[in-house]
Amino acid sequence: MLQIKRKMNVSQNRVLAKDGGFGSQITMHVGQAVDGDPLWSARFNATNPKAIIDTHLDFLRNGAEVILTNTYQVSVEGFMEYLDLDVKESIELIKTTVQYAHIAKEKYLTECHDEGVSKPEGFPMIMASIGPFGAHLHDGSEYTGDYVDHLSAKYISDWHRTRINACLEAGVDALAIETIPCQMEAECLAEMLCEDYPGVKFWISFQCKDDQHLAHGEDFSDAVLSIWDILKEHNNTECCLGVGMNCVHPSFVTPLLRRLNGSRSEKMRLPVVVYPNSGEIYDVDEGWLGKEHCVPLETYVPEWAQLGAKIIGGCCRTYARDIRLISEAINNFNHLKKNNLI
Repeated sequence: MLQIKRKMNVSQNRVLAKDGGFGSQITMHVGQAVDGDPLWSARFNATNPKAIIDTHLDFLRNGAEVILTNTYQVSVEGFMEYLDLDVKESIELIKTTVQYAHIAKEKYLTECHDEGVSKPEGFPMIMASIGPFGAHLHDGSEYTGDYVDHLSAKYISDWHRTRINACLEAGVDALAIETIPCQMEAECLAEMLCEDYPGVKFWISFQCKDDQHLAHGEDFSDAVLSIWDILKEHNNTECCLGVGMNCVHPSFVTPLLRRLNGSRSEKMRLPVVVYPNSGEIYDVDEGWLGKEHCVPLETYVPEWAQLGAKIIGGCCRTYARDIRLISEAINNFNHLKKNNLI
């Protein structure tokens, strides 16, 4: 049993700004889209480490207090097939990828020190991106969750274990279990974290197909409450930074949060993590569409925070400039909240 505990000072009295879409921002450094690559942005972990570090720095310099490692779509199977690595080399590349985030953090903190800017203890946080089983299949199944219809919970949790172990051994503050399309995968991961990784901080974030349901069809509120019940049974709610949604259309977020927390008092609201896409829609033939109709994400910050969002950021098609605006909106909300003005 792996037991790795990370000391971390996470304030429950303020909202935190998360980074944006890594696969979007990295195009500023590599000059090419990554959407069609079976390894997505993870290919650059092996081929362009500087781009990985610089992308982290982009988000940090624009106000992100939480950054995710570029491990969303990594897997031993993928590295073996598409990079011609063996098992040991694949695991080492995962660990090295975590170190890129640490290099960026140290460089950023040095810059802050040189400029006389202080940062709260424990920040910025480095979280390991742990994408769903379907992401490594490169067939779009992370947006359907169909694989749970023929795979066991044990098979899925065992598959996740290799990457989780590598990221924890390399040193992260917490795990970002993200873009999970189905309740069963989230439940088996929650059980595994509680039983096999005591003391490890994490969040679990769902992929939702509309303003009520997970991608696989389960009710969002039911799925979140199921996860929370598992955490309570294991006396492990304090390790959970939030349960929420990511890689969704921003118009879904407020209705989802209202269904979960709208009828609860402020004290009883469940902590939520929120990081939607820009609002653009992806078409397999034409790419991303609808940018001209997107509502800036920072405009949603006050209502999401009022409904229990503790961590807010962006996912696909959100860039460092978007995180700057989200961070500013979060800082304003935190100031008003601290001074009892809202």
